[in-house]
Amino acid sequence: MTTHHDLYPVTIGSQQIDLPLVPLHDEAAISLLMTIDRGVRFMEAAGRDLAALIEPLRPEIIATNATLGIPVAIEVSRALGLDDYLVLQKTPKIHLGDALVEPLSSITTDSAQALRLDRARLGAIAGRRVVLVDDVIASGGSIAAGLRLLRAGGAELVGVGALLTEGSGWRAALGDDAGLVRSLGSIPGFVRDGDGWAEVWE
Repeated sequence: MTTHHDLYPVTIGSQQIDLPLVPLHDEAAISLLMTIDRGVRFMEAAGRDLAALIEPLRPEIIATNATLGIPVAIEVSRALGLDDYLVLQKTPKIHLGDALVEPLSSITTDSAQALRLDRARLGAIAGRRVVLVDDVIASGGSIAAGLRLLRAGGAELVGVGALLTEGSGWRAALGDDAGLVRSLGSIPGFVRDGDGWAEVWE
């Protein structure tokens, strides 16, 4: 399918929305989901839908990567009846001076980043069944870094949840962990096709 307009229709669980196509450069684009711009009702429904996929894994706590995964973690935790969740942070706040750190890369960020796990929060995940959730799994780099960091903190990783997966390149990045992924939908990448964009699922 080739699209000549700036929106791409996407099904996310029980909801359908149009996502804007945003060029990464002249020859490639992505359909951009910004959870912080989608409103409370959308995220509440998405959280319920994702929680239904995750519930059979019997998670004891939900973890996520800052920042766009935070609304996902809150709503999934709420739907599962969990009162706590864990955020792997990207900003080197003063209380994270001795945090566990894992470098990461993301297709939507052009600078080097790192995830940080606050040592004061290790008790929330050590020896416990943890599901890592996020908004979109694209390259898989952020999720892979999050999984490494959580395991370094002693978590028992039982699943990965996402609102969307993008293409299939993330599978290679996650390796055996790709089998942990539960997603509410999938989207392609896009390459230039004349005046429009053509879907690429690789």
